[in-house]
Amino acid sequence: MNNIMTEEKNILECKQLSRSFHDGGLHVDVLNKVDFAVKPGERVAIVGSSGSGKSTLLHLLGGLDTPNGGEVYVSGHRISKMSEKERSRVRNQFLGFVYQFHHLLPEFTVLENVCMPLLLRGVKPAEATVTAHEILQKVNLDNREKHKLAELSGGERQRTAIARALVTKPGCVLADEPTGNLDNRTAEKVYQTMLELNRELNTSFVIVTHDMRLAAEMDRVLTIEQGVLSASNG
Repeated sequence: MNNIMTEEKNILECKQLSRSFHDGGLHVDVLNKVDFAVKPGERVAIVGSSGSGKSTLLHLLGGLDTPNGGEVYVSGHRISKMSEKERSRVRNQFLGFVYQFHHLLPEFTVLENVCMPLLLRGVKPAEATVTAHEILQKVNLDNREKHKLAELSGGERQRTAIARALVTKPGCVLADEPTGNLDNRTAEKVYQTMLELNRELNTSFVIVTHDMRLAAEMDRVLTIEQGVLSASNG
């Protein structure tokens, strides 16, 4: 694994990060030399219009896409030049992911879904079950462990996804519109759950959102406009 280190105080960092796409003869610059860092326990919201590059930035930070220029560091490890196998190992060790659509596996129970990241890490099933149960208690779903997704509400599914993201005790969770598919009341419950877990576990959150109420709860709000990331004027 490539262990080139940045400042240890940053759980996540990118330097001069750029991403462009080619569509036929059209060249589109989505991100332009973005510098960004997240400290342990910090909560950051990223906002911007549709197509501004918010999700692209999140995918690059999580090692799910490769930049055209610049570097990404996860807990000090430079992931930009890693193989996919190495990036997968870093993602599993240091990051958690929450999406607008939960991406849970419907054929498995709540408990089994939350166990998955630990089992992929090589944790023994009995140990994984205990750890998953503990995190499900924190999101008030321990009474739903044996239920499958079809038996859950939208909010319960999203809280299950949050539990899955946090079960490995990652340094940072990357969340892409985590309340975008929920009604206002359910969305409020979900992001209060995230804020409580941030305080309790000192996990950093980087949240792409259109929900300005959620953004207002963060430590920082950053805006992407024309490929440039800057502090929000709001």
